Amino acid sequence: MKKTTDNHAYTAVPDGHISGFVSLVGRPNVGKSTLLNAFFEKKITIVSDKPQTTRTEIRGVLTTPESQIVFCDTPGIHKPRTLLGTRLNDTARFTLKEIDLVLFLIEADSVIGKGDKFIAKSLPPEKTVLVLNKIDKVKSDRILTQLNKASEFSFTEYFPISASTGEGVSKLLEHVKTELPTGPRYFPEGMETDFSEAFWVAELVREQLLSEVREELPHSIATRVTDWNWPHIRCEILVERNSQKGIVIGHKGEVLKKVGTEVRKQLEDGAFIELVVKVEKDWQKRPRSLDRFGY
Repeated sequence: MKKTTDNHAYTAVPDGHISGFVSLVGRPNVGKSTLLNAFFEKKITIVSDKPQTTRTEIRGVLTTPESQIVFCDTPGIHKPRTLLGTRLNDTARFTLKEIDLVLFLIEADSVIGKGDKFIAKSLPPEKTVLVLNKIDKVKSDRILTQLNKASEFSFTEYFPISASTGEGVSKLLEHVKTELPTGPRYFPEGMETDFSEAFWVAELVREQLLSEVREELPHSIATRVTDWNWPHIRCEILVERNSQKGIVIGHKGEVLKKVGTEVRKQLEDGAFIELVVKVEKDWQKRPRSLDRFGY
Protein backbone atom coordinates (compact mmCIF):
# COMPACT_ATOMS: atom_id res chain seq x y z
CA MET A 1 0.00 0.00 0.00
CA LYS A 2 1.37 3.40 -1.00
CA LYS A 3 1.04 6.40 1.27
CA THR A 4 2.38 9.95 1.08
CA THR A 5 3.83 12.44 3.55
CA ASP A 6 5.54 15.76 2.85
CA ASN A 7 5.19 15.00 -0.89
CA HIS A 8 7.28 11.81 -0.57
CA ALA A 9 5.85 8.35 -1.24
CA TYR A 10 6.55 5.53 1.19
CA THR A 11 5.37 1.97 1.68
CA ALA A 12 3.81 0.29 4.69
CA VAL A 13 6.48 -1.26 6.90
CA PRO A 14 6.62 -3.81 9.74
CA ASP A 15 6.09 -2.84 13.37
CA GLY A 16 9.19 -1.38 14.97
CA HIS A 17 10.52 0.05 11.71
CA ILE A 18 13.06 2.82 12.43
CA SER A 19 13.32 5.99 10.39
CA GLY A 20 14.58 9.54 10.72
CA PHE A 21 16.64 12.41 9.40
CA VAL A 22 20.31 12.76 10.33
CA SER A 23 22.25 15.94 9.56
CA LEU A 24 26.03 15.98 8.99
CA VAL A 25 27.51 19.32 10.07
CA GLY A 26 30.95 20.79 10.63
CA ARG A 27 33.52 23.18 9.23
CA PRO A 28 34.42 23.01 5.53
CA ASN A 29 36.56 20.04 4.52
CA VAL A 30 36.11 17.99 7.71
CA GLY A 31 34.91 14.97 5.73
CA LYS A 32 31.12 15.16 5.77
CA SER A 33 30.69 14.07 2.16
CA THR A 34 33.30 11.32 2.55
CA LEU A 35 31.39 10.00 5.58
CA LEU A 36 28.11 10.05 3.68
CA ASN A 37 29.69 7.96 0.92
CA ALA A 38 31.19 5.62 3.53
CA PHE A 39 27.76 4.91 5.03
CA PHE A 40 26.56 3.76 1.60
CA GLU A 41 29.87 2.15 0.58
CA LYS A 42 29.50 3.93 -2.76
CA LYS A 43 29.60 7.43 -4.23
CA ILE A 44 26.51 9.41 -3.28
CA THR A 45 27.99 12.90 -3.37
CA ILE A 46 31.10 14.51 -4.84
CA VAL A 47 34.24 14.82 -2.73
CA SER A 48 37.12 17.29 -2.92
CA ASP A 49 39.86 18.63 -0.68
CA LYS A 50 38.63 22.15 -1.51
CA PRO A 51 36.40 23.96 1.03
CA GLN A 52 32.74 24.53 0.10
CA THR A 53 32.60 21.55 -2.23
CA THR A 54 29.07 20.86 -0.96
CA ARG A 55 26.87 23.85 -1.82
CA THR A 56 23.38 22.49 -1.32
CA GLU A 57 21.76 20.02 1.03
CA ILE A 58 22.43 16.54 -0.35
CA ARG A 59 20.17 13.78 0.91
CA GLY A 60 21.30 10.19 0.95
CA VAL A 61 18.57 7.64 1.69
CA LEU A 62 19.85 4.44 3.32
CA THR A 63 17.14 1.78 3.39
CA THR A 64 17.24 -1.67 5.00
CA PRO A 65 14.35 -4.04 5.85
CA GLU A 66 14.24 -2.65 9.39
CA SER A 67 15.13 1.01 8.88
CA GLN A 68 15.35 4.03 6.62
CA ILE A 69 17.87 6.75 7.47
CA VAL A 70 17.90 10.00 5.52
CA PHE A 71 21.36 11.56 5.81
CA CYS A 72 21.55 15.27 5.04
CA ASP A 73 25.02 16.38 3.92
CA THR A 74 25.38 20.13 4.40
CA PRO A 75 27.78 22.88 3.30
CA GLY A 76 30.55 23.57 5.80
CA ILE A 77 29.71 26.39 8.19
CA HIS A 78 32.29 29.18 7.91
CA LYS A 79 32.79 32.94 8.08
CA PRO A 80 31.22 34.10 4.81
CA ARG A 81 32.92 36.56 2.46
CA THR A 82 30.25 36.60 -0.24
CA LEU A 83 26.48 36.25 -0.56
CA LEU A 84 27.11 32.67 -1.68
CA GLY A 85 28.91 31.97 1.61
CA THR A 86 26.01 33.43 3.59
CA ARG A 87 23.53 31.26 1.73
CA LEU A 88 25.64 28.15 2.26
CA ASN A 89 25.62 28.81 6.01
CA ASP A 90 21.86 29.33 5.92
CA THR A 91 21.42 26.00 4.12
CA ALA A 92 23.51 24.19 6.73
CA ARG A 93 21.59 25.72 9.64
CA PHE A 94 18.21 25.12 8.03
CA THR A 95 18.75 21.36 7.99
CA LEU A 96 18.95 21.36 11.79
CA LYS A 97 15.26 22.21 12.06
CA GLU A 98 13.16 19.18 12.98
CA ILE A 99 16.15 16.88 12.52
CA ASP A 100 16.25 13.66 14.57
CA LEU A 101 20.01 13.44 15.06
CA VAL A 102 23.10 15.54 14.33
CA LEU A 103 26.54 14.16 13.50
CA PHE A 104 29.02 16.94 14.29
CA LEU A 105 32.36 16.29 12.60
CA ILE A 106 35.71 17.61 13.78
CA GLU A 107 39.21 16.58 12.70
CA ALA A 108 41.67 14.44 14.61
CA ASP A 109 44.61 16.07 12.86
CA SER A 110 43.59 19.71 13.48
CA VAL A 111 43.22 21.91 16.53
CA ILE A 112 39.67 22.23 17.83
CA GLY A 113 39.32 25.91 17.04
CA LYS A 114 36.92 28.83 17.15
CA GLY A 115 35.04 27.57 14.11
CA ASP A 116 34.29 24.22 15.75
CA LYS A 117 33.24 25.90 18.99
CA PHE A 118 31.03 28.36 17.11
CA ILE A 119 29.17 25.52 15.38
CA ALA A 120 28.93 23.48 18.58
CA LYS A 121 27.06 26.28 20.36
CA SER A 122 24.23 26.06 17.82
CA LEU A 123 23.72 22.31 18.16
CA PRO A 124 21.25 20.58 20.53
CA PRO A 125 23.42 18.62 23.01
CA GLU A 126 20.75 16.00 23.65
CA LYS A 127 20.69 14.83 20.02
CA THR A 128 24.21 15.54 18.81
CA VAL A 129 26.89 12.90 18.33
CA LEU A 130 30.46 14.17 18.03
CA VAL A 131 32.40 12.40 15.28
CA LEU A 132 36.19 12.68 15.42
CA ASN A 133 37.18 12.06 11.82
CA LYS A 134 40.53 11.36 10.12
CA ILE A 135 41.93 9.21 12.94
CA ASP A 136 43.98 7.37 10.31
CA LYS A 137 46.21 10.46 10.10
CA VAL A 138 47.23 10.57 13.78
CA LYS A 139 48.54 8.33 16.57
CA SER A 140 46.38 6.92 19.36
CA ASP A 141 47.52 9.44 21.98
CA ARG A 142 46.42 12.28 19.70
CA ILE A 143 42.97 10.69 19.36
CA LEU A 144 42.61 10.53 23.14
CA THR A 145 43.73 14.14 23.50
CA GLN A 146 41.20 15.33 20.91
CA LEU A 147 38.37 13.34 22.49
CA ASN A 148 39.23 14.76 25.90
CA LYS A 149 39.11 18.32 24.55
CA ALA A 150 35.90 17.62 22.67
CA SER A 151 34.22 16.38 25.85
CA GLU A 152 33.83 20.04 26.81
CA PHE A 153 30.96 20.23 24.33
CA SER A 154 28.84 17.87 26.49
CA PHE A 155 27.25 15.96 23.63
CA THR A 156 25.59 12.56 24.00
CA GLU A 157 28.23 10.34 22.39
CA TYR A 158 31.73 10.52 20.88
CA PHE A 159 32.93 8.35 18.01
CA PRO A 160 36.47 8.27 16.57
CA ILE A 161 36.37 7.24 12.91
CA SER A 162 38.11 7.44 9.57
CA ALA A 163 35.59 8.11 6.83
CA SER A 164 38.23 7.53 4.17
CA THR A 165 39.30 4.07 5.39
CA GLY A 166 35.97 3.05 6.93
CA GLU A 167 37.38 2.49 10.42
CA GLY A 168 34.65 2.97 13.02
CA VAL A 169 31.97 3.83 10.44
CA SER A 170 29.87 0.68 10.95
CA LYS A 171 29.83 1.19 14.74
CA LEU A 172 28.74 4.80 14.22
CA LEU A 173 25.96 3.68 11.88
CA GLU A 174 24.68 1.13 14.37
CA HIS A 175 24.60 3.81 17.05
CA VAL A 176 22.66 6.13 14.74
CA LYS A 177 19.98 3.47 14.41
CA THR A 178 19.58 3.24 18.19
CA GLU A 179 18.98 7.00 18.40
CA LEU A 180 16.20 7.17 15.81
CA PRO A 181 12.48 6.75 16.52
CA THR A 182 10.12 4.22 15.00
CA GLY A 183 8.50 5.62 11.90
CA PRO A 184 7.50 5.18 8.26
CA ARG A 185 9.52 4.88 5.10
CA TYR A 186 9.66 8.39 3.65
CA PHE A 187 11.22 7.43 0.32
CA PRO A 188 10.49 4.45 -1.94
CA GLU A 189 12.77 1.45 -1.73
CA GLY A 190 15.69 1.68 -4.15
CA MET A 191 15.89 5.47 -4.01
CA GLU A 192 19.27 6.54 -2.64
CA THR A 193 19.21 10.29 -3.33
CA ASP A 194 16.57 12.94 -3.95
CA PHE A 195 18.40 14.96 -6.60
CA SER A 196 17.99 14.71 -10.37
CA GLU A 197 20.33 13.12 -12.91
CA ALA A 198 21.02 16.57 -14.35
CA PHE A 199 22.11 17.88 -10.95
CA TRP A 200 24.35 14.84 -10.48
CA VAL A 201 26.09 15.32 -13.83
CA ALA A 202 26.67 19.02 -13.09
CA GLU A 203 28.19 18.04 -9.74
CA LEU A 204 30.46 15.47 -11.39
CA VAL A 205 31.72 18.17 -13.76
CA ARG A 206 32.39 20.51 -10.85
CA GLU A 207 34.15 17.74 -8.92
CA GLN A 208 36.56 17.12 -11.79
CA LEU A 209 37.19 20.85 -12.22
CA LEU A 210 38.01 21.15 -8.52
CA SER A 211 40.72 18.54 -8.95
CA GLU A 212 42.20 20.28 -11.99
CA VAL A 213 42.21 24.05 -11.40
CA ARG A 214 44.30 26.28 -9.14
CA GLU A 215 43.49 27.10 -5.53
CA GLU A 216 41.96 30.52 -6.20
CA LEU A 217 39.46 29.21 -8.74
CA PRO A 218 37.19 26.65 -6.99
CA HIS A 219 34.92 29.20 -5.31
CA SER A 220 34.42 30.99 -8.63
CA ILE A 221 33.14 27.91 -10.48
CA ALA A 222 29.50 26.89 -10.77
CA THR A 223 28.00 24.24 -13.04
CA ARG A 224 24.54 23.39 -14.34
CA VAL A 225 23.09 21.17 -17.07
CA THR A 226 21.21 23.35 -19.56
CA ASP A 227 20.20 20.68 -22.07
CA TRP A 228 19.49 16.96 -21.63
CA ASN A 229 18.71 15.10 -24.83
CA TRP A 230 20.28 11.71 -24.20
CA PRO A 231 22.93 10.82 -25.06
CA HIS A 232 23.79 14.51 -25.52
CA ILE A 233 24.23 16.46 -22.27
CA ARG A 234 25.15 20.15 -22.34
CA CYS A 235 26.69 21.48 -19.12
CA GLU A 236 27.40 25.15 -18.54
CA ILE A 237 30.44 26.14 -16.46
CA LEU A 238 30.27 29.60 -14.94
CA VAL A 239 33.31 31.64 -13.87
CA GLU A 240 33.64 35.23 -12.70
CA ARG A 241 36.42 36.65 -14.89
CA ASN A 242 37.75 36.25 -18.44
CA SER A 243 41.15 35.18 -17.09
CA GLN A 244 39.46 32.28 -15.28
CA LYS A 245 37.78 31.13 -18.47
CA GLY A 246 41.14 30.40 -20.06
CA ILE A 247 42.30 28.44 -17.02
CA VAL A 248 39.17 26.28 -17.03
CA ILE A 249 39.46 25.57 -20.75
CA GLY A 250 43.20 24.90 -20.55
CA HIS A 251 45.85 24.93 -23.26
CA LYS A 252 44.21 23.76 -26.49
CA GLY A 253 41.18 22.73 -24.42
CA GLU A 254 43.07 20.04 -22.51
CA VAL A 255 41.43 20.76 -19.12
CA LEU A 256 37.88 20.55 -20.49
CA LYS A 257 38.81 17.46 -22.49
CA LYS A 258 40.10 15.70 -19.36
CA VAL A 259 37.07 16.75 -17.31
CA GLY A 260 34.68 15.45 -19.97
CA THR A 261 36.55 12.14 -20.20
CA GLU A 262 36.47 11.56 -16.42
CA VAL A 263 32.77 12.45 -16.15
CA ARG A 264 31.81 10.10 -19.00
CA LYS A 265 33.51 7.23 -17.16
CA GLN A 266 30.94 7.65 -14.40
CA LEU A 267 27.90 7.69 -16.69
CA GLU A 268 26.16 5.11 -18.84
CA ASP A 269 27.93 4.09 -22.02
CA GLY A 270 27.33 6.40 -24.95
CA ALA A 271 26.98 9.64 -23.02
CA PHE A 272 28.28 12.75 -24.80
CA ILE A 273 29.18 15.72 -22.59
CA GLU A 274 29.31 19.18 -24.14
CA LEU A 275 31.06 21.60 -21.78
CA VAL A 276 30.53 25.33 -22.30
CA VAL A 277 32.39 27.95 -20.25
CA LYS A 278 30.76 31.34 -19.64
CA VAL A 279 31.78 34.45 -17.71
CA GLU A 280 29.35 36.11 -15.33
CA LYS A 281 31.14 38.80 -13.34
CA ASP A 282 30.94 38.40 -9.55
CA TRP A 283 28.14 35.83 -9.74
CA GLN A 284 28.78 34.80 -6.11
CA LYS A 285 27.55 38.23 -5.00
CA ARG A 286 24.49 38.44 -7.26
CA PRO A 287 21.16 37.12 -5.89
CA ARG A 288 19.75 36.36 -9.35
CA SER A 289 22.80 34.31 -10.30
CA LEU A 290 22.65 32.35 -7.04
CA ASP A 291 18.94 31.73 -7.53
CA ARG A 292 19.56 30.43 -11.05
CA PHE A 293 22.10 27.92 -9.79
CA GLY A 294 19.93 26.87 -6.85
CA TYR A 295 22.14 28.27 -4.06
